Amino acid sequence: MTITISRNSFWGLYFEVEQTKRRYDPSDEFDILWQYPPQFGEGYSRTIELREGLGLLINDYLLNDRLVVKVPERGGNGNDIQYCFTLSGSNETWDVPTGKHRTEGAGQYFLAGSGVDPRQLNAALPEHHLAVSVWMAPELLCSFAGNVEGEIPSALKCLVSPTEQSSYGGIRTTTVVMQNILQQILRCPYNGITKRMYLESKALELTTLTVQEELEIKEGRQNSNVLKLYDIERIHHARNILLGNLDNPPSLIELARQVGLNDRSLKQGFRQVFGTTAFAYLHDYRLEKARQLLNTGEMNVIEVAYSIGFANRSYFAAAFKKKFGLSPKEYQIQQKKSV
Repeated sequence: MTITISRNSFWGLYFEVEQTKRRYDPSDEFDILWQYPPQFGEGYSRTIELREGLGLLINDYLLNDRLVVKVPERGGNGNDIQYCFTLSGSNETWDVPTGKHRTEGAGQYFLAGSGVDPRQLNAALPEHHLAVSVWMAPELLCSFAGNVEGEIPSALKCLVSPTEQSSYGGIRTTTVVMQNILQQILRCPYNGITKRMYLESKALELTTLTVQEELEIKEGRQNSNVLKLYDIERIHHARNILLGNLDNPPSLIELARQVGLNDRSLKQGFRQVFGTTAFAYLHDYRLEKARQLLNTGEMNVIEVAYSIGFANRSYFAAAFKKKFGLSPKEYQIQQKKSV
């Protein structure tokens, strides 16, 4: 089933209903969590305004159906430069006037400069979506130029388009260093002022890497660490095989054979695309699946553990508590009380 909705209507359900809004960090009025509209799925968007012209958006949600959002033309005046890093899930975008199409998946990021974006259709599949975006005002980028005029290198002027010109954009491969920073953002250990300092430093660090990547592309320098499209497709196939065999996953060597890569290429490529090893990814997915199953209340803890491939109940309980802060039983009791 496909649900189609305009962006304004979607935002009306998502960002304009006060009941869906709460502070993620009680001490920070600029760190807001918005609950995902339940008619589409479950999860949240977290917006963190770090300073004027710089912020983070973290999307973490699971869709019930394929969702298509109709996006109107985005005017150039005051638009920010954006970097959207996909860690899980995939999205398709069509430019309505030209019919141009792009697909963004895990291990990739989409860069959008300021300027005008045409009308678009954005489609997301019914799966777990996790993405981190950085937005930066063009004026803030120019402030790093090191001169009074704020004149940035000519290779980067494509990021700061005049208001009447089309925005610059493209899909890039997320490097291992970028993946590590993204995980640091998601696992930020601080609150309050130290959290804001930490997250601002990470947002600027990501921007540094993406800007450097653009400079290298413009200057014709090749990055030997960038994976080929075929390898990325094979690695995504490997992930799908793992997630389809939670209770009995293949070994790394067998998995590599099934997707047509050698085990070294799969091991290194999986870490580059997903920011972790294949079996750490599987472990994390199993626990997230367990949380979802416990939410339904249809299975007890033992049944949940076996259904996702944990033969040892004690190990499952310890792993679950390490990730979510509660044992599976405590979590299930908490969920029942909140209903």
